[in-house]
Amino acid sequence: MSACGSDDSSKKDNDKIAGADTGGGKSASPTASASTAADRPKIELPSDLSYTFDWSKTGDKDKDAVLSDSEESIKAVDLAIVNQDALDKAYLFYYEGEAAASTQDFIQAYVKAKARVTGAYRYYDASVNVSGKDSASLVYCEDQSKAYDMYLKTKKVNKTPATKNSYVLYITQLHKNDEGVWAVEKIESQRGSDKCQP
Repeated sequence: MSACGSDDSSKKDNDKIAGADTGGGKSASPTASASTAADRPKIELPSDLSYTFDWSKTGDKDKDAVLSDSEESIKAVDLAIVNQDALDKAYLFYYEGEAAASTQDFIQAYVKAKARVTGAYRYYDASVNVSGKDSASLVYCEDQSKAYDMYLKTKKVNKTPATKNSYVLYITQLHKNDEGVWAVEKIESQRGSDKCQP
């Protein structure tokens, strides 16, 4: 499988969970700045999962809201994987349309393999663009070099070596929905992107 993804190959090179690279992302540790208008789901993840968001506030209210909701949407996908529920309400709160469908497939691959994600994820090089009142794009990198798949029955962690493919570029399109949440409508990923290499 591969911690996160969308239109491309899986997280690391070998022993990936088939089909688990079709959209989604991750992130944990609640973000205080998430806009309080909507009743956002509480996302509590196991202690063996950690997330670092190496992107700072922009000072622009809308751009910062996009970053904050995107952090939560990333975590929500991992929560669905942990819960082994491809229809988990938390990620469906943040994903709509095409992105929701591809993310459901991504989560389902983990459910089928009876596996979940573990380890540390880092997100960096974020570029957010807001156009109009309710449309935005977010491009960012994910470092999966310390993130792995864990099989639930045996608790075996598939520790794969870091390669170029451990670094993934995400391109997302979002819109602000009626609840004031920046929901992901489209998500693409490019594994091994030159832009994201350390």
